[in-house]
Amino acid sequence: MSLAVFIGTQRAQHGIPYATSCRALGVSQAWFYKWRKGDVSLRRARRAAVDAAVAYEFARRQGRDGSPPITTRLRDAGWRISKNTVADSMRRQGLVARPRKKRRGLTKAERRARKPADLVERDFAPPGRINQRWVSDLTEIPSGEGVLYLASILDLQSRRAVGYALGEHHDADLAAAAVQVAIAVRGGDVAGVVLHTDQGGEFSGGALAGVCARVGIVQSMGRTGSALDNAVAESFHSTVEFELRSRHRFATRAEARRAVVAWIEEYNTDRLHSTNGMICPVDYENGRRRPGAKTYDQLRRRRRNRPAETTRATNPAEAAAPPEILRTLRDGHRRRAASGPVPPASRAATAVATATPCPPAAAASAGQAALDSAASTGPGRQRQGQARACPRAHATQPNQDP
Repeated sequence: MSLAVFIGTQRAQHGIPYATSCRALGVSQAWFYKWRKGDVSLRRARRAAVDAAVAYEFARRQGRDGSPPITTRLRDAGWRISKNTVADSMRRQGLVARPRKKRRGLTKAERRARKPADLVERDFAPPGRINQRWVSDLTEIPSGEGVLYLASILDLQSRRAVGYALGEHHDADLAAAAVQVAIAVRGGDVAGVVLHTDQGGEFSGGALAGVCARVGIVQSMGRTGSALDNAVAESFHSTVEFELRSRHRFATRAEARRAVVAWIEEYNTDRLHSTNGMICPVDYENGRRRPGAKTYDQLRRRRRNRPAETTRATNPAEAAAPPEILRTLRDGHRRRAASGPVPPASRAATAVATATPCPPAAAASAGQAALDSAASTGPGRQRQGQARACPRAHATQPNQDP
């Protein structure tokens, strides 16, 4: 029995007023009457509609999408909604797309293997066109008949899986087969493409090197045991693990093969990719763009190349303030950080000294009034007295609450 039902029962059976029961149980009368009459507020109706739409999109994609893709799909359907609203709705409903887990690096270097230079150097920003940089890696797909290995090739410009191969052996022949599929998909003209991989033996073997040499592909390799040196390929196979391997148990290799082919087809033609501005890879290659959408790599480059003077102020008040006032404020912060917490009685004097300059007489009277007020009424009254004495000093005073 809920608490609201109990309160209603006491009124019906024993004649105890609702107000008395709410007061005795320590609950709000407004809360009880809202339960009794039903909450018909527009906010609650909107929240219920958002929760239903988010749950539908989450279930339609089998729980594989987080808040950004769901937000994009709802906006395409006509909703005016933000990513934070979708994230709050998922949190309320307990919808988690992808829980985090720890990684363990177990890769060991083959010292005698051929090691091309690292031509990417962790720069995975999309190139200007397709067929400039590819990344590749291998992963395994378990089944009841044994492990099935997947070798995939991704184009960094659109994040499309342009080539892949499935086999029972984790070797250079499988990696070479995936590259040959990618060459066929791209029409054979792939001279000058940089193929970036890790230093596994399947990529340093003679079969893959021969295929690359015949068509003019340049091999590139990251460091041993560093997933970040091949982050895009690692991320793709992590998505395969989350969206496919963790949700299905394959009885045979043939069943696993069909599921992998169907998933990659969906990945290329339907799954929204954040790097493409929430466009699937095939549509992105065909020139489709969302108006005003900025990719993650574009934002990262803009933030990295932003001049130092444009990052000086972090809010409108600082942006409009003269440089000498900002230097005064920063010097005050440094002195307080070096000397430790400021005693409550001296905060007003410090604020007056570091604020916008007032006339000498007004500043002195403001400081004295604030100190007298702090000694008699405490920190809360102290700030009010200071604001009345010198409004400009209070307006530019930095936040000094502990």
